[in-house]
Amino acid sequence: MIKFFRLIVIVLAVEALFFVLLRIYIRSLRYEKLEEIWDERHPDRAGDSPARDEFVRKSMVGYEKSLKVRLTWAVFIIPNLAIMGIVYWVNWQ
Repeated sequence: MIKFFRLIVIVLAVEALFFVLLRIYIRSLRYEKLEEIWDERHPDRAGDSPARDEFVRKSMVGYEKSLKVRLTWAVFIIPNLAIMGIVYWVNWQ
C-alpha cells in the first residue's frame, strides 16, 4: 500500500511539473502572437510601448478562459485515468 501512495505522489509531482511547463509554453506562444498582431496593426508604433503592453495584457485575460488553456488540465486527468484503469484491470480480472 505504501508503494501505491509513493506512486501517486511521484505521478502527481511529474504531472504538476509538466503542467507548469506546458502552461508557460502555451502562454508564451500566445503572448508572442499578440505582439505580432500589434506590430502588424500598428507598424508606426512597433516595438515595446505601453499601449502594446496594455493590448497584450487585456487579450491575455480573455485567453485564460479559452478551450486551449482549459485542456491543459487534461495533463492531470488522462494519466490518472490510465493508472486507475490499469490497476482495475490487473487486480480485478
